[in-house]
Amino acid sequence: MFTEDTRQLQFKTENRKMKTRNKVLAWKYYLNVFNGIFLALGIMLLTFGLWLLFDRNNLFSVLFSSGENQPVSCISFMLLGVGSLITFTSAMGFIGSVQETKCLLATYMCFQVLVFVTQITMPVLVFLKKEVVHHQWNKRIDEVISEYGNKSLAEKELEWNILNAVQHNMECCGRYDVTQWEKNKNKESSTQIPCSCTKSSLKEWFCDVPRNSTYSMGCEKYLDTWFENNVLILTGINISLLITQIFVIKLTMQLLRNIRKNNIWPDESDE
Repeated sequence: MFTEDTRQLQFKTENRKMKTRNKVLAWKYYLNVFNGIFLALGIMLLTFGLWLLFDRNNLFSVLFSSGENQPVSCISFMLLGVGSLITFTSAMGFIGSVQETKCLLATYMCFQVLVFVTQITMPVLVFLKKEVVHHQWNKRIDEVISEYGNKSLAEKELEWNILNAVQHNMECCGRYDVTQWEKNKNKESSTQIPCSCTKSSLKEWFCDVPRNSTYSMGCEKYLDTWFENNVLILTGINISLLITQIFVIKLTMQLLRNIRKNNIWPDESDE
């Protein structure tokens, strides 16, 4: 009778132990899936930051890479910092879950909370500074148009070439319309306009062409759409990160709880 009871107890113990172990494996799987999504989004932030910092064909980066206000550098380093922290945190989470190390998982969860708080501040800053940056963006474009073609400002040619590419590819002229080029003082005559405002293939800064052969529409709509799209992409990545982090924190807590139960088995049971 005692032997039969012992066998039944052992069977129940092994059965419950197996169920607990299966829970650990399931939580590990789900955590690694969401941690992988978290890592991918972090790499996207890193890539976005590197693109802003080093892409010399990007009008926004070129316009704001110098001068008193350098929002590109500030935004880039912020994205690089957050992206690097996410990458490091994700690696810690993978190691902690595979090794089932409670110390690493607890540290991982603390880092997740830290990143979560940081991520919340980013959309707030974007929302508060968006109009300021947009105003500076239009102001800098107007400055480029007024400086365009000045032979004493050869270092500005990169900005002018990018503006030429925008005007030529989008078939637009000036920020608001072609009349804006009347304010440019670097032309040989008042009738000249940038060659990129026409279908001309001449590699000159200015061309003498009839006004009715120029692109009359301004580039403001295209430039503003480009600016808004990049803000939306950055905001979308940030919101996706926040949602993913909620799942990751929840899954980490569940995994830690089940690892603890698995480690102390059979002294405590999962009722």
